[in-house]
Amino acid sequence: MKLTQAQQLAIDHIERYAAQHKQDAQATIQHLLKMTNISNDLYHKAVHKLKKHSQIALHFHPDRPNSSMVSIAEALFQEGIYKSQFETLLSNGSVSAYPGGFRDQWEELLFGGAYQIKGTNLNERAKYGALNILNHADGPAPRFGSCYFLLKSEVSNRATFTYLDSHQNPKEKGTLREFDMILAALFEEIFTRDFALGEHNLMLVSLIQHLFHKIEKPFEDPAKKQVYRNLNHYIEAQVHGAVSLKEDVEILVADPSFIETKVGQTLTKLCAKYHIKLYYHAGFQLSVDHIPFDFRGPEMPSLAKRISKDQVIHAHLIGEAVMDLMKNPETWGDRGTQNEILQELKLLWHVLVKYGKPHTKRR
Repeated sequence: MKLTQAQQLAIDHIERYAAQHKQDAQATIQHLLKMTNISNDLYHKAVHKLKKHSQIALHFHPDRPNSSMVSIAEALFQEGIYKSQFETLLSNGSVSAYPGGFRDQWEELLFGGAYQIKGTNLNERAKYGALNILNHADGPAPRFGSCYFLLKSEVSNRATFTYLDSHQNPKEKGTLREFDMILAALFEEIFTRDFALGEHNLMLVSLIQHLFHKIEKPFEDPAKKQVYRNLNHYIEAQVHGAVSLKEDVEILVADPSFIETKVGQTLTKLCAKYHIKLYYHAGFQLSVDHIPFDFRGPEMPSLAKRISKDQVIHAHLIGEAVMDLMKNPETWGDRGTQNEILQELKLLWHVLVKYGKPHTKRR
């Protein structure tokens, strides 16, 4: 697709940066390949398949209200476009997507001021996701949403990447054309920790074998696969240019708590309208008696009890609580300000991802 001047400048800025650090990154890669006895031929074939077949996942909560108090699912169905935080005024990370806000400031640093050029519109801004390398059932970055779109592989060609979260301005950045810094960081973490991308006991040889043998295989039903609860370790992707549900999205993976709900019906209609394949992962649900006091704050147990149904919480109940808070903030005043409670509900989702059990409502 044709990119705007700002979008192309943002990609070019990251690509130039990565090219400047290419030599050091390649030296790190070669050292680690030698230490793990992986041939250059196998490495290059595996990376070729990664670049050709890997997909970006865009995580989102379908039941959150946008600025017009319409659910994200309904807005997606009506408009057929996946919008950035600067358009929706929503975020599952930093709630600062406005000119001069924190997200705007770190994007200016990240993309070399490309999106701050006079005349650039907010609808040109990047959309944030994560590179789906290991095909975890709950997606590569479930902290950012109970559902996720998988984009067609060609969309990755107009994306930029950072190793871990871009708001921390990590050193490692790149594009598919200049991907060595990302690979070097990934390989080094695997080599030193036997861990990366939320997966324990991960070895460099097993990653290379996965890329070589599995990344191009057809998508497997995530309901039959293990969730990995990865809250913090991902290759962040910034997609530049419009994301059309009809043209760019291949698959939607949803949380099963939405089955037989209005939101779930909208997701089904959305997939039919835009020819997207719909799947459900195993989901997360948790008894209020099992909500910890020492993860994401001591307020979590009381909040879970307040929004629970039959002493259980799941993704849909958190979404209903968010909608009720936005419509009736006065009934929540005992817990603090609206923004404080929104933050608590966001953190409760993190608790659910980390400790939740498979949802009983399965299809």
